[in-house]
This record gives sequence, C-alpha cells and structure tokens, in this order.
Amino acid sequence: MELSYWEYKTWLSNIDFTIVGSGIVGLSTALSLKEKYPKAKVLILEKGILPQGASTKNAGFACFGSISEILADLENHSEEEVVGLVAQRWEGIQALRKLLGDRTIDFQTLGGHEIFLEDDGLLYEKSLDNLSTINTLLHPVFGGDPFCTSRNCFGFERIEQKYITHRFEGQLDTGLMMQGLLDLAQEKGIRIINNSTVESFEEGEAEVIVQTNNFELKTKKLLLATNGFSKQVLNEDVDPARAQVLITKPIDHLKIEGTFHFDQGYYYFRNIDNRILFGGGRNLDFETERTTDFGHTDLVHNTLEKLLREVILPNTPFEIDRRWSGIMGVGRQKKPIIKQLSENTYCGIRLGGMGVAIGSLVGKELAAMV
Repeated sequence: MELSYWEYKTWLSNIDFTIVGSGIVGLSTALSLKEKYPKAKVLILEKGILPQGASTKNAGFACFGSISEILADLENHSEEEVVGLVAQRWEGIQALRKLLGDRTIDFQTLGGHEIFLEDDGLLYEKSLDNLSTINTLLHPVFGGDPFCTSRNCFGFERIEQKYITHRFEGQLDTGLMMQGLLDLAQEKGIRIINNSTVESFEEGEAEVIVQTNNFELKTKKLLLATNGFSKQVLNEDVDPARAQVLITKPIDHLKIEGTFHFDQGYYYFRNIDNRILFGGGRNLDFETERTTDFGHTDLVHNTLEKLLREVILPNTPFEIDRRWSGIMGVGRQKKPIIKQLSENTYCGIRLGGMGVAIGSLVGKELAAMV
C-alpha cells in the first residue's frame, strides 16, 4: 500500500507504543499505558475488521471455574497456583465491572451450574466428595463458600439430578463489553487500525520495525496481545484452540437462566435474549481444533445439536439461528505468559479460555512492565 505524506504523518510516525491485537488484553494494555503516559502516542493494530480471536466470539461467562475444573487443575498445579488463578479471575471481573459498569456490559449474577451426564457418575461422586474441601480452599477468594448442590430445576434430561452450583458465577454481553472498551479507547485518543496483520518485526537500537500486510512502521515499544494467533509471530508455549459455538432463535417462555458446564467444562451454555447459546466439543477432535482457521465441523456441530435436543431442550422445539467460532490461546500451563521478550518488545498471551475474566488484569500487568 502506498501511503501519502498525510497518512504516514498522522497515523504511523512518532509512535510510542504499538499494541498488536484489539481484544480485551490489547485494549486494556492501551488504556493502562495511556493512563500512565497521557501524552504518549498509542497505536493498536488489529488483523480483523472487528476484534478477532476470542474476545467477541466467546460465551460471555465470568468464568470463575467449575468444581471439576478446579479438581483437574489441582492435579497439575499447586494449591497456591490454583487459588491464585481463581483470585485473578475474580479480581479481573471486578476490575472490568468497575471500569465499564454493570449496565454497560449487562453483567448479571445468575449463578453457574455444573451438570453431570449420566455416564459421568464417577466424576460427579468425586466432585461431591471434594465439595467441602474446595469450598474451604476458595472461601478466602470469594468471602464465602462458592459451591453448593441444587436440584435439576430446568428440566434437563440424561443427567444426574443435582447440579453443583457456583453461587458467585456471572454472565455478561461481550459485544457490549468490547464496544465499551473501544469507546473508552477512542475517548482517550488511542488510534486503532483494522485489517492490518503483523507479519514480522525486528528490534533496532531504540525502536522496533514492524512489517504488516499493508505498511511498515517504527515504534519505540511493541506489545503483543495476540493470544491464539501468537505462534504466527512468536515462539512461545501457546497453541491455538478453536471453539465452535451456536445460538438458537428466540424460544417462547424460556425458563433456563444462568451459565452451565458439563463434561469437565468442554461444553458450556447459557441464556441470552430468550435464546440458548451453546458451545464446546473441541475434545471430540483436539488435533483438528488446534487451528487458527475460523469455521466449523460436522462432528462438533452435529454433537452440539444432539445434546441440545436430548439433554438441554429435550421437550422444547428450537431452530439454530447462527454459528461461529473463536480462537483461544492455550498451553501446558494455565498461567498466562506476560513477559519482556527483548529490549523493546513484550507480550501478554495464553489466556487459556479465561480472557473475559483475566484479560483486563493481564493488560494492566503488561503495561506495567514497560
């Protein structure tokens, strides 16, 4: 692309901070930098026409963790690490609510329920047996016991007849959340250029030279908030993980409220605008879903529709309105990668499917490193 003198002078010269990615982490990083350095020129490069990745393509859970997820984490992490990550998720949501306001993001505390399919009896019993232990572990984070049992009040079938409920779990509208962050960024004078994919970057003595698909620029500091797409520009322990999602058309007299998980969190659903939003199933074919390509597969979506018919809405007619997918960033550890890569380059990546909860804190921590 040939840029005019005016274009280059206005948008691409004398840049203090360039952030790659306009998702939750990228926007939070930019806002934190602008607060720290009010006169700095802050630029965000975004590959999509809208924030791409997972920030606007998720289910909109506060995502504090189901009991089976906590138990699985304890098998691979210390108690201190698990509690710390849950605390980070809780604190991240509170920071987001304070920044934007509950009305702006349509935040509602309706509870989160883990349901267990009939053939998940062993996991169900293990979760019940450890309920008191996990409550004791997490009580200091929430200021109360998060987990309790509740009856199957929503008419799901082929499941154990009690849920394990997280009393503090909430849900929000991530489209409204991202619009709120974008509005705030614009208000603060942060520039965003869409349809610009970073293809490479090179560290100079006092600047970073960034090559995109459209132009080249120089910036004093480069901060990468690319999460699931990080492998395209970085060599870090983060892999893409595609999540496939669908939503029904409005359903008359829908009584289901709250957020729900089953099959160790690989499936999740919620109510929104008298519809059911339902996603997951990447555990059906991990290798195929380890991709940065958006799209869906018959295997996953046929399974989602079957579970809708047989488990979630067994006696309720429904039609599918829309399907989409999002790209998360996962790795061998759940802890996000926030570090300085070189003299003038930094990254905040590997959100592990927890971006809504921890994205704002990761952005603040990334900005604080500069």
